[in-house]
Amino acid sequence: MALLSVKNLGVEFELRTGTVAALRDVSFDLESGERIGIVGESGAGKSVCAFAILNLISKPGFISSGRIWFKGNDLASLDGESMRRIRGNEISMIFQDPMMTLNPVLTIGTQMVETIRTHHPVSLDDARNIAVEKLKAVRIPSPETRLEQYPHELSGGMRQRVVIAIALLSDPGIIIADEPTTALDVTIQAEILELLLTLCNDYHVGLILITHDLAVVSEVTQRILVMYAGRIIEQGTTREIIARPSHPYTEGLIGALPEKTTPGQPLNQIPGVMPSLQDIPSGCAFHNRCEFAAQRCRSDLPRPTDLESRSVACHFPIRD
Repeated sequence: MALLSVKNLGVEFELRTGTVAALRDVSFDLESGERIGIVGESGAGKSVCAFAILNLISKPGFISSGRIWFKGNDLASLDGESMRRIRGNEISMIFQDPMMTLNPVLTIGTQMVETIRTHHPVSLDDARNIAVEKLKAVRIPSPETRLEQYPHELSGGMRQRVVIAIALLSDPGIIIADEPTTALDVTIQAEILELLLTLCNDYHVGLILITHDLAVVSEVTQRILVMYAGRIIEQGTTREIIARPSHPYTEGLIGALPEKTTPGQPLNQIPGVMPSLQDIPSGCAFHNRCEFAAQRCRSDLPRPTDLESRSVACHFPIRD
């Protein structure tokens, strides 16, 4: 049985202009120790999916359908107290901006010790020892000194390492990383990605990596979920999807990578923009931007279909 199983998940928001669907019929599994990437443009529903797993969708949003199974519990139906025992303990999240995650007026040590003692009945000294060990695990030098410092005294890369250390404090089964390298320069990005990969292998932690960058997931993940307008439109192994995309949107994302462009020439782009959640077209939401679209694409919603070793929601998938 999968460690995490998301089945037919739907998330909606009640707005003054009506109800809009941010997630529609999202399904996927995560095995223990597996690393998956969720990719797509801004507004595709990637972060909403992460917040739904942690039951952090706040009003006017709500989980409208589906189930989120984790260790025999449906996270979508748990009460606040039950969910607090899981959130940050068995499932942790790493956010993209560490300055928004860390409290600027508390020392690193205070924040880490507080997190440990919220979930575990340990002494202050034991909590500090755990904090030091986790800082060592994310390769922070002089961890005892770092405990006494405030977030603003650390570099961006060091702050992100602290956030990762906090995510590891309770030895979670799953870490959700939402654009964890966006605010960092390229060299620090590579270090953080390599660190995440090492930690997942060493601690046998399941990873859900959310990003718009296919180059990032190709380095870290084993499987990819491609999202568009609130739906998963393609999923399969990272190697196969990067090498042979089946959905035209996935092919467009890969074609937009800088290395796919001749030096000195403009970057490739997918024409048009993703539709607003309040104005999603009928049929396939991508048909207005797709060069292969036919009348069927404009009227009939494509359902996920198994194609060799992957699933793709397209009436006319790309084949070799």
